[in-house]
Amino acid sequence: MPLPSDEKLLALANDLLQQFEQLFGLNPGLRPAHAKGGMLSGVFTPAANAGSLSRAPHFIRESTPVSVRFSNSTGVPLIPDNDPNADPRGLAVRFHLAERVHTDIVSHSFDGFPTHTGNEFLEFLRAVASSGPDTPHPTPIEAFLGSHPAALAFVQAPKPTPASFARETYYGVTAMKFINRDGVSRYGRYRILPEAGNDHLSAEELAGKSPNFLFDELLERVANGSIKFKIAAQLAEEGDEVNDATIHWPANREIFEIGTLTLTSAVADAAAEQKHIIFDPIPRVDGIEPSDDPLLELRAAIYLLSGGRRRAA
Repeated sequence: MPLPSDEKLLALANDLLQQFEQLFGLNPGLRPAHAKGGMLSGVFTPAANAGSLSRAPHFIRESTPVSVRFSNSTGVPLIPDNDPNADPRGLAVRFHLAERVHTDIVSHSFDGFPTHTGNEFLEFLRAVASSGPDTPHPTPIEAFLGSHPAALAFVQAPKPTPASFARETYYGVTAMKFINRDGVSRYGRYRILPEAGNDHLSAEELAGKSPNFLFDELLERVANGSIKFKIAAQLAEEGDEVNDATIHWPANREIFEIGTLTLTSAVADAAAEQKHIIFDPIPRVDGIEPSDDPLLELRAAIYLLSGGRRRAA
């Protein structure tokens, strides 16, 4: 994927990367956010009517190989899995369409995002960084949250830790435009739903877990059998806002089942593969187009810049 030519966008992307480094430290070879991760491989099988939503190759083929990365929040490489700051968890999916041809889904275990724009997100991170325990009240983050209700709602919303990466639901942050063979389009946001169902831990249960319990459990689980998720999309209706990741759509919006993700094995040499792979939040495939959400181009630039640094480390 190419770097954008927009100099202001690139400057903002670099400012955000610098801010992540201030918060979490400089960790060469690792991601600035969601640094701790693990990878599995498997296959995606579309539902029988997936093609009615999109003509994208993986929606109409019999099956498509996939690589997925599960991760903890923050840029702290060894953050304990039982640290509440490790939520929301991340799940990125790569669909291998052909030699050096792919499309991705990038999701996390919370339905929403704290800010509408990248500049607001930078302001949010700077407020967090400058609000230490000895900072007089109102702290910068208190002032920011007081004037940004969407960020306040994001911070205050419960984010319980799953009992397993395979027992969590993951949400696409931004809307995509799905286009079928007849040219009919619908906007939707991805949802990745665990076949085993959701299972979250209480604070007491979490405190008794080991620092690597989620990744250990994931490898044990896939060694004993496949892990399955349903990939779906919550579809927008006329009048729903599709360009603002802070706005939730009504719960009664249709959940369209796209297909099944079946994970069967751990990725060999996962550390090297995680260093190399650069997920792309923009689909870049016929049949799926990005919305005009301002976070998309920015996130793509950040992932590409940080991925280049990671590979060079």
